[in-house]
Amino acid sequence: MPAELTPDTEELAYRIRRFALEMVHRADSSHIGGALSVADILAVLYGRVLRVRPREPDWPERDRLVFSKGHACTALYAALALKGFFPLDELAEYGTTGTRLLGHVSHQVPGVEWSTGSLGHGLGLACGQALAALRRGASWRVFAVLSDGELDEGSTWEAVLFAAHHRLWNLTAIVDRNGQQALGDTENILRLEDICAKFRAFGWQALEVDGHAHQALLWALEAAVSDSAPTCIVARTVKGCGVDYMEDRLEWHYRAPKTPELLEAALRALARRYGRAYESPALGDDRVGG
Repeated sequence: MPAELTPDTEELAYRIRRFALEMVHRADSSHIGGALSVADILAVLYGRVLRVRPREPDWPERDRLVFSKGHACTALYAALALKGFFPLDELAEYGTTGTRLLGHVSHQVPGVEWSTGSLGHGLGLACGQALAALRRGASWRVFAVLSDGELDEGSTWEAVLFAAHHRLWNLTAIVDRNGQQALGDTENILRLEDICAKFRAFGWQALEVDGHAHQALLWALEAAVSDSAPTCIVARTVKGCGVDYMEDRLEWHYRAPKTPELLEAALRALARRYGRAYESPALGDDRVGG
């Protein structure tokens, strides 16, 4: 097991969730449930795993992260800003005319590898980057964060086959397994069953962990380095995690905490979750959405 985590990743996860909530409130946008479920995964990646240089986003030796579940962009934007890729106050521009912080992940944002949001493409893009690294003899790793809903896409499984065939040992796929997609539970829409077993059948190494337990996530990400096969980490999560009235509630896939009262209730719930005092909105309480 790796050394014990410092509190830094928990603080990072808390702040990712706070900013994501404020951004969707201000812009009257959606997908907050999936942003909250993936926050811990991003906190551990950016806090302890990824080799990146925020002041040099195009550093050739950086690790690559393909955030395939691009609809949960607010969590990624918050993580990048908190890491120092761009100023935190720019998060207030999310959803405004002319902003580079678009409603799905945009490559215009420093630290973003690819524009994403059309589900099913991210793993294939990650495969290309991983293969390029191996052919160049480069040391950087490639990570792809997927939604469980996009495992419905045939293009995802084509990429799974490709990665195994080419023995892309430097590739790690992380599935945010929150069990819900836009219109219902994943198992009611297209049954996924045992995801690890499926990846193993295709020639991958596969691990399953609690996607909100930072120590378990770090262990899995360190164990993912194999000399012969790509690795899939199935991270069991709760959609809306951190805000009690949003947790495991399908409507928060598209719904936003529009009113100041809903935002305050969410921030208070989040503060309770982390055992800290309530903090008023850091981005201000003026709304830019309709």
